[in-house]
Amino acid sequence: MKDFNNKVAAITGAGSGIGQQLAILLAKQGAHLSLSDINEQGLAKTVELVSSYPVKVTTTKLDVSSRDGIKAWAEQTVQDHGKVNLIFNNAGVALGSTVEGMSYEELEWLMGINFWGVVYGTKEFLPHLKASGDGHIINISSLFGLTAQPTQSAYNASKFAVRGFTEALRQELDIQNNGVSATCVHPGGIRTNIANAARMNDSIRSLGMNPEKAGKQFNKLLRTPPEEAARQILEAVRNNDRRLLIGNDAKVLELIQRIMPAGYQKVVAFGTKLQQRGAK
Repeated sequence: MKDFNNKVAAITGAGSGIGQQLAILLAKQGAHLSLSDINEQGLAKTVELVSSYPVKVTTTKLDVSSRDGIKAWAEQTVQDHGKVNLIFNNAGVALGSTVEGMSYEELEWLMGINFWGVVYGTKEFLPHLKASGDGHIINISSLFGLTAQPTQSAYNASKFAVRGFTEALRQELDIQNNGVSATCVHPGGIRTNIANAARMNDSIRSLGMNPEKAGKQFNKLLRTPPEEAARQILEAVRNNDRRLLIGNDAKVLELIQRIMPAGYQKVVAFGTKLQQRGAK
């Protein structure tokens, strides 16, 4: 897919952050939009931001952990737009917790959005993308889909799962040669609202962390603007890239992981201890 003019793009989590910026950039390039988010106010803001472009925009309030919800949205997208060429499975949430302190309900909540939302979005849109003859699936993993971090076991599990799922999917699409491709995206620290919206529980105190301050500390690591992340994602689609790392933090940590596939864990644990000592 070398350009987006007159293509139809479906985006989850389109009410803020990377999803919102993808909508703006795609509209600038002539793509029609099917936008979804659980936050209707955010969706309305995105619609306002793209209103000056001569493209068709439809919106749906959507909980991506609902398979029936995504199925209905995919069908409605084709009904409203006549086709769909791109699905950006972008919606995600975060949780800070130790493995021991995390409840099953918290884990199921996060996996429902971060992993199953991607699975549902991929599977429900894939037949429609094939029908279009020119389709692309973009699944948002994370730097934490390449390296694991303390307090992020649930998030790591979901993003590692997205990576494996998407890489297997891409190989199947390569073999089938049916006009559809897939890209797995691994953003580092992107300046979005994910840290402020993250759930934190008291179990991280056992690691010397303060759940009230953890979000603010994490926010300091979010340096790449979401509009730059969106630009790189669209470039990766045009280049038909299999994997995209966004940000120097993602590239450096991925390199360390490749050099020390097991030993990086000691480095991260040691660095976390030093950070907590410095914060006291």
